[in-house]
Amino acid sequence: MKNPFQIFATGQDKSTIQDEKKVNALYKKYRLKVILAITLGYGLAYPLRLALSAMKKDLIDGGIFTASELGIIGSALLYTYAFGKFTNGILADHANVKRFFATGVLISALINIAISNTIVLWVWIVLWGLNGWFQGFGAPTGAVSLASWFSNRERGRYYGIWSTAHAFGEGLTFIVSATLVSFFGWRAGFWGPGVFCIFIAFGIFVFLQDRPQTLGLPSIADWKSDHARQSYDKETLNKTGRAQLAIFKIPAIWILGLASASMYVTRYAINSWGFLYLQEAKGYSLIEAGSILGLNTVAGLAGCVAYGFVSDKFFNAKRPPANLIFGLLEILALVIIFYTSPGHPVILTSAFVLYGFTLSGILASLGGLFAIDIAPKKAAGAVMGFIGIFSYFGAGFQDQISGILIEKGTTIVDGVRHYDFSDAITFWLGGSILSFILALTLWKVKVSE
Repeated sequence: MKNPFQIFATGQDKSTIQDEKKVNALYKKYRLKVILAITLGYGLAYPLRLALSAMKKDLIDGGIFTASELGIIGSALLYTYAFGKFTNGILADHANVKRFFATGVLISALINIAISNTIVLWVWIVLWGLNGWFQGFGAPTGAVSLASWFSNRERGRYYGIWSTAHAFGEGLTFIVSATLVSFFGWRAGFWGPGVFCIFIAFGIFVFLQDRPQTLGLPSIADWKSDHARQSYDKETLNKTGRAQLAIFKIPAIWILGLASASMYVTRYAINSWGFLYLQEAKGYSLIEAGSILGLNTVAGLAGCVAYGFVSDKFFNAKRPPANLIFGLLEILALVIIFYTSPGHPVILTSAFVLYGFTLSGILASLGGLFAIDIAPKKAAGAVMGFIGIFSYFGAGFQDQISGILIEKGTTIVDGVRHYDFSDAITFWLGGSILSFILALTLWKVKVSE
């Protein structure tokens, strides 16, 4: 009996096309389609994982869930996403990524539609956890595609372009989801993205491509004549399984994982609780809060691209100097956001713009680019998934702890809830500071082909 999962396996390598002009034309055509598919596909599917953040105040005020329960629900997605990103990263190294990614988005869309029809806590935890698993198909697909279609000397720039998916995907959630929830209620925050992303899954399937060699093209290193100094023997480089095992022996990968986990504490604090914080601590409406967070992510679009350009062009593809610059500015922005008193919208919004710009650059590095530089390229999906375990365990831990700290700081006076975010802010800011320190220890790490 034929294995039903064989449909997701990468194709067999074809004989290399000898016509140089045809090879060049096909590479240019497919590279454009690939970068569009992984960037737009990943970004437009982002509301499927962040919809919950725009409706937390409605769910709490409506007595449907408490802050602690919402922390548990949110962490269910983040923990399963962590495992899913790693295991799916290993699978993605062996997969036909166009089928793999499209399937993940389709199932995630159907889960969002399903969850809008219930208010049972355990059902939300199970469904949101499953959503996290299938959302974990996206990032490893992007990593494998980047490693397969773009060479070492240019990967930072294209990784920066791909990383804009985080920024515009979050912005789409913050603005569109806030509008849907404000006008149509919290359920619309789920079914709206769910229906839309069914069509996105189809688009991914049409545009994304399998590895170059399955299309009769030479490897990207051969086509670009971009061969780095080898840190691994040829057998390790050519055997996917051996290359994947090799990543566990690289100390820098473990440090990157811890640095990324710490950064994700801060990142998902803003993503998960930013609406509630701006509504309660700063006095903004849901749509106003969504607009501020949306501007933050628009700035992130520029930050991703700027990080890749700066690290490639000014520092010869060395990531640590760019990490230093972006990290210092990101911490400064957070201090302004958390410790500026209400009533200064220009200062607060400017700080969010700076935060979005710098955070996106750091995420591009710590969340995968630096690891892809260091690891064997046949393990790109696995190393992306490995970093993802750390990242999203940090994010999941954050959601649980933040929910507890926020609920602990909540008081009800004359039937009105009042929030004290002091302890949560200390926790959130501390994540960025620890990440910054860990990243600086990797100043002299070398890259691999």
